[in-house]
Amino acid sequence: MAATDIARQVGEGCRTVPLAGHVGFDSLPDQLVNKSVSQGFCFNILCVGETGLGKSTLMDTLFNTKFEGEPATHTQPGVQLRSNTYDLQESNVGLKLTIVSTVGFGDQINKEDSYKPIVEFIDAQFEAYLQEELKIRRVLHTYHDSRIHACLYFIAPTGHSLKSLDLVTMKKLDSKVNIIPIIAKSDAISKSELTKFKIKITSELVNNGVQIYQFPTDDESVAEINGTMNAHLPFAVIGSTEELKIGNKMMKARQYPWGTVQVENEAHCDFVKLREMLIRVNMEDLREQTHSRHYELYRRCKLEEMGFKDTDPDSKPFSLQETYEAKRNEFLGELQKKEEEMRQMFVQRVKEKEAELKEAEKELHEKFDRLKKLHQDEKKKLEDKKKSLDDEVNAFKQRKTAAELLQSQGSQAGGSQTLKRDKEKKKPTLHWGTTAPSVCLPGVWRHRTMGSWLPLGQEC
Repeated sequence: MAATDIARQVGEGCRTVPLAGHVGFDSLPDQLVNKSVSQGFCFNILCVGETGLGKSTLMDTLFNTKFEGEPATHTQPGVQLRSNTYDLQESNVGLKLTIVSTVGFGDQINKEDSYKPIVEFIDAQFEAYLQEELKIRRVLHTYHDSRIHACLYFIAPTGHSLKSLDLVTMKKLDSKVNIIPIIAKSDAISKSELTKFKIKITSELVNNGVQIYQFPTDDESVAEINGTMNAHLPFAVIGSTEELKIGNKMMKARQYPWGTVQVENEAHCDFVKLREMLIRVNMEDLREQTHSRHYELYRRCKLEEMGFKDTDPDSKPFSLQETYEAKRNEFLGELQKKEEEMRQMFVQRVKEKEAELKEAEKELHEKFDRLKKLHQDEKKKLEDKKKSLDDEVNAFKQRKTAAELLQSQGSQAGGSQTLKRDKEKKKPTLHWGTTAPSVCLPGVWRHRTMGSWLPLGQEC
């Protein structure tokens, strides 16, 4: 039998019976109180607003302490979220307070994407809690819950209307966090202007569909005060950590040349109303709304993206196991389909690669044949040239041999002629002139033939 059927039967068949005596389960509230006090509480506040609107000062005033922090400048290149966690103790109740500030919000020339870092930060806290929930071994009782429980949206006291940046940012945040709009530094405008400004802000929020946090009126103990405070939204607040002596009491106030503005005086501002609604009356409701509304919306959307549903297509209950099996089968089917597609793609690419390789091999063979033929032609030319050079070398050698032979024969003939000439020199030589012959004797002057004497050794 399904668990829903059992629960339905138990609900339908439930009877009220009287007790004969004291049992003790009336102490359950005390047990819960003692357990909660021992574990402590956590509360996370997101302060959104332009630089210089007094966000840090208001936090110090709200919790009556001085939180450490560096003042922000107007020179930030983008919006950054700075988170600080503090352990506070009041009586025997411990509170782990986390304050997240938007550093550089509204300081850029292009403010179109100023809300994105804030949305991403809130979603990151939801995702961290969801991942902790989905673990096999969960430790939620010791897990530090960093989800934003309240967003104090600081509005500049212009006295005219909301800026487009404020409207866009609150519209993006209203489904993710409990927004409480407040008019910062409300002492900068007069009472009449402040009243008109509140009406204008409320009208613009309604016209643009921005859902701000409404204090709950379903609990009779707080219905009257919460209903009254809902009519005072947005709260006009003033923050100050400076204490001045007013009458016989030291009070937080701001001193001006024209007078003194008391922070905790409801005739001067709505600081006391904000503190009552935020901390003393509705802190637990803010925590519950964050978990049951905003986080559940994020969790549902996230699980639907993952494929988990509560009902099947026929609107019948669908268990988590069935959802898991269906999702697993769907995943396996998609995996097999992708595997088949990848296999076919692989085969196709292999075929294409083989065709490319065959084409490349064919081109290489053609190139090889072309180079081989070119090599053979070059080799034939070189062989022909070598043959012609060999013929020339042989012809040269033959000519050289013939020349050497002729030279040797000429040398032999020249030697014999020299010997013959030497022999002839030893004999007197008869020269015939034009008039009379003259005899040339070796070693003596010859007879003058043409009217002069010739010396020895000169031809006659």
